[in-house]
This record gives sequence, C-alpha cells and structure tokens, in this order.
Amino acid sequence: MEKIDLQYPLVLVHGIVAHDRGGIIDFWGRIPKVLKSYGIDVYLGNTDSWGDYGSNAKLLKQTIDDILAGTNKQKVNIIAHSKGGLDSRYLIWKYNFGEKIASLTTIGTPHHGVDIAELIDKQKIVHSRIAKKALHAFGKIYGDKDPNLYNVNTQLTPKYMKDFNEQVPMDNSVYYQSYYTTMRNSFDDLMFFYLHLFTKIKNGSNDGVVTKKSADWGENVFEIKGGISHAEILDIKKKKISGIEIPEIYVDIVQCLSKKGF
Repeated sequence: MEKIDLQYPLVLVHGIVAHDRGGIIDFWGRIPKVLKSYGIDVYLGNTDSWGDYGSNAKLLKQTIDDILAGTNKQKVNIIAHSKGGLDSRYLIWKYNFGEKIASLTTIGTPHHGVDIAELIDKQKIVHSRIAKKALHAFGKIYGDKDPNLYNVNTQLTPKYMKDFNEQVPMDNSVYYQSYYTTMRNSFDDLMFFYLHLFTKIKNGSNDGVVTKKSADWGENVFEIKGGISHAEILDIKKKKISGIEIPEIYVDIVQCLSKKGF
C-alpha cells in the first residue's frame, strides 16, 4: 500500500449525537484505522456530542494546541462531519486560528441550518425551564463536559445560521471545501426514513438531516454519490454502502489535500 504524504496531522471532528471518547459505538467506524494504514497521522477532536459551537470550539482549540505541541507541526488539517464543521469554523474565527489550520473539509455540515431544528424550536415546551434542565441532564449522562442541547438546536435553525454566516467569514489563509451526500429515497436508510421524507418535502434533496442546499458552502463543493445517509458517511455500519467502501472516500479526500501541499 502506497503511503500518502500529508504534510500536516489530520483531526476528525464529529457532530451531534456522535462522540470520540470511547464507548460501544465507533462513530468513525473503520475510517481512522484505514487512514493510519496510509501513514496518516490521525487524531480525534475530543468535542462534546451536545455542546454548542462556542464550548466545542474551546475544546477543539485545546486539542489542536496539544497536537501541535506534541508533533512540532505548525498546522493541522480538519475533516469535520455535520455540526463539527460549524464548531471548526467558529474555532478558526473566534481564536484567529487561520495560521494553525491548513484546511477544513466539511461533510454533511448544515451551513444554512436544518429544518428539523426549526420545527423543534417552534414547540413551546422546548423553551421551558424544566425542558432546559432535562436536556442538560441528558447531556451530562451522555458523557459531555459542557452540554447545552437547547443552544445546539437553536444554533442549527436556518434563521440563526443566517446570522452565523454573516458573523463568521472564511479565513483567507485556510483552504475550505464542502462535501454532501443525498439519499435517493427514504428507504435508503430506515433510521432516517421520516426525517428524510419531512426534509425532502420542505426543502428538497437531503441526507436524512441536512439538505444539499444547506451543505453547499464556499467555492469548493463536491457531491458524494451513492445514496449515502448522514450517519452512513461516518462508516458507522462498517460495511459497503451501494458498493462503496466509506473509508476510501476519506482516503480520496486526504490524497487531494496531499496534492495541494497540505
């Protein structure tokens, strides 16, 4: 197997629900192991599953600072899934991290919000003090350091993301690229059957959570074909999807970053 010459370490940053602090579920599936077999220096972001982008950016900052100190490298590459892409964008802007991030690749990231978050936000019960306390307690049980499910849902609404995009611009020193997937129909992944159907009726093609339009951000936008869902792109099922080995998608992404000198 030919090694891939990636100049900077790679950090994988997950989104909501997922975590990378151990447990019975490998939310990145076989991806880290396969990338390491190509000689890639792979690290995990160590962010909260239910942390808002402010608190997660702070956790990610510490992770990256530790990686840079331990490897004597000046920068890292980030591949982020779902809300992890927003956490990473905020990190770069909030902490002026452009000089430490060579590239940010987002996959299925809701850059323009998600419809289900808007629907949840319209429910009065969600805004009650009891609901907020219950959501916080759930996040703690889940293993988060600083969970805030209420803020997370608010931040993922299209209205909120419109303000986010105006406030958090791209950093000219970072290479950005966005990838998206779409389910061909609601039966592609039964876990997302109703969410896909609801989102498709409201805003068109989607991966079961994030629409094509929401994931489309920046000048470098690419589609991952094959009817792959929002969770399947993480290789959570550890098997071929539509004949595609999911880890190889990440290998291709890393190869392209390598060719660009990152």
